[in-house]
Amino acid sequence: MRSQLGAQPNQSLIDGIATLQALASSPEPVGCREIARQLGLDATKVNRLLKTLTYLGIARQTANRKYTAGSGMHVLAAQSLFASGLINRALPVLENLRRYGHTVALGVLWNDSVSYLFHAPPGLEISRGLGRISLLPATTSGIGMVLLAELDDAEVAEIYADKEIPRFPGGIEELLAKLAEIRVQGYARVHVADERNFDVVAVSTGEPAHAGLALSGWIPEGATAPLVDALRQAAKDIG
Repeated sequence: MRSQLGAQPNQSLIDGIATLQALASSPEPVGCREIARQLGLDATKVNRLLKTLTYLGIARQTANRKYTAGSGMHVLAAQSLFASGLINRALPVLENLRRYGHTVALGVLWNDSVSYLFHAPPGLEISRGLGRISLLPATTSGIGMVLLAELDDAEVAEIYADKEIPRFPGGIEELLAKLAEIRVQGYARVHVADERNFDVVAVSTGEPAHAGLALSGWIPEGATAPLVDALRQAAKDIG
């Protein structure tokens, strides 16, 4: 469940965090005007926010006057992972799931996107699975779908108001129908119909749910149930 907006939200703080998140999710240094366009904010405001983040060491400016993550952002990331304890609890469990020979993933929902904290195909060293993939549209992800299903329909409709919804050309009603199905079955199964042609099976973890676990690869329908059972046990072990 998403927290509801208070009676007097601090818009400056909201804009600052949006700017920070846009910077954190950019794979390359990004300019002030590009972030302003992305967020629909005034460039002067974004410039002031970026200079403040740079002053704090959370951002840094490159030689060509663009911005990228500073040391403070890495400190915040490390502190947040330490404070939550999620990765420390999850790593042994994720390692155990690799015995099924599929890609193993752990991710969280952020608005209409999924951030993968861990994503490791078979054969990849477990340490290289950390922070390997950036944001992906939630509706293209098994983890995204199972976490969207944890929200009520009004919250989902708010997230996707006036937006195209990847994989759901029928719009919000088609998405809500699929989420209702996921709530009934207690897991998500997503087919990725690109050149890889693979399937994803995912469950949520936490109470209330705050993350998702997934296995992906060639997964016949008949193999779904035992993999869901394994994921549910893994979710219980992580807590």
